[in-house]
Amino acid sequence: MKNKSKKNIPNIITDCPVQHTHQFIGGKWRVGILWSLRNGPRRFGELKRDVLGISEKMLIQELKHLQKFGVLDRKTHHEVPPKVEYSLRLRGKSLMPLIENIVDWGYADMEHQSKTSTDSG
Repeated sequence: MKNKSKKNIPNIITDCPVQHTHQFIGGKWRVGILWSLRNGPRRFGELKRDVLGISEKMLIQELKHLQKFGVLDRKTHHEVPPKVEYSLRLRGKSLMPLIENIVDWGYADMEHQSKTSTDSG
């Protein structure tokens, strides 16, 4: 008989630090979601607007994943209409220096590409 208490525990890879980190920032949308939450809580609609191109279904799926792995919190305010906010937990905040480096690299590379395409024309 399987131990049912392990059912809700995420399968965290610990043998490889790259694969371990990939669980939190991998995929097309996670870095964008985390970057949107860097300055404080955001509502679902705000996240949808911030993360360009993401569908509602994918945003829900990614938010559940990040919540399951202890990266973000979901807080429901009991009012009419219901208000739900997402915010970074300590584990999510600890990813910000890494994500800031990714963003800095992206800006630098976009600038380089812009200069390269201008110089070659």
